[in-house]
Amino acid sequence: MGKTSWLIILVTCLCLLAFSDGRELKVRHKKPHYQYNHTLATILVEYASAVYLSDLTELFTWTCSRCNGLTKGFEMIELVVDVEHCLQAFVGVADDPCAIIIAFRGTNEHSLQNWIEDLYWKQHDINYPGMDDAMVHRGFYTAYHNTTIRPAILDAVERAKKFYGDIEIIATGHSMGGAMASFCGLDLTVNQNEKNVQVMTFGQPRVGNAAFASLYTKLVPNTIRVTNDHDIVPHLPPYYYYLPQKTYHHFPREVWLYNIGLGSLVYNVEKICDESGEDPDCSRSVTGNSIADHLVYYGVDMGSDEPSSCRIVMDSHVQNTSIRDSRGNLILSRDPATPLIKLGGEGDNQENPINVD
Repeated sequence: MGKTSWLIILVTCLCLLAFSDGRELKVRHKKPHYQYNHTLATILVEYASAVYLSDLTELFTWTCSRCNGLTKGFEMIELVVDVEHCLQAFVGVADDPCAIIIAFRGTNEHSLQNWIEDLYWKQHDINYPGMDDAMVHRGFYTAYHNTTIRPAILDAVERAKKFYGDIEIIATGHSMGGAMASFCGLDLTVNQNEKNVQVMTFGQPRVGNAAFASLYTKLVPNTIRVTNDHDIVPHLPPYYYYLPQKTYHHFPREVWLYNIGLGSLVYNVEKICDESGEDPDCSRSVTGNSIADHLVYYGVDMGSDEPSSCRIVMDSHVQNTSIRDSRGNLILSRDPATPLIKLGGEGDNQENPINVD
């Protein structure tokens, strides 16, 4: 065979190899099923902030100082306060995005340090079909499943869907509220057969082991976890790479917010992380040592207006129309078909604080 023939064969092989590599590269980096939406994140973070408020009258009527801007026009359906466990959540309907919004309150700043120090193992089995090897954090699972929160949330979602139709459902929350939002998204998908559920959380801790993270990703793929710079909470409970089955493991997809300083200029970066849930180039690339980074997301304060305790305030009109169980837990509810009448009147500013330490 002559030199020309060998040259033709060599060039042909190189071309085939290049074509093959290009095709594999496309498959390896195909578009993920769910894309991060910055605008949606800046809207949902305001709901995750508002749910912290202690004035139930302003929160229920959506007249609070945090109930403006991107969340203006939100219609509250139900506000539930589990006084016994210092938990709070609400369900309502937004115009933009056109969706049922479920928001869960995180840990109060008063108990944040103690909560962080106690945020370690405590794993137990999850009682869901097809999740035999999945283990989850007992405290987070119990906070959603074994309190007043879950039945109130599911009832409100059902009533909202009857009135507004089969619209999207988005669960959100900050800190422990993010953990509860993830369990809510899973519950709606697996147990309530909802097909259109999104979850977006802020500063969420790990909630289960690798088996749980893998199953959660398949069942609730439309999930985004936003983490902020050196926020301590997403680093907890600890991740131990040498105990892959037993250790806590984040589910994807993480979006890591951090700053790059160039001289006097500071640039805000939003990094979309890989599909592992534990991308070593995202929040795991830094030390999680900041509570300050945990308390502000996208420039929005994530905390209570009454940081000294789990204190709630209502005027007499709200208190008279609320439902209270034998343990003091509260549910404020309205029929979506009924226009929301402003509660309280001029000259009636009676407040009834309830303190839960």
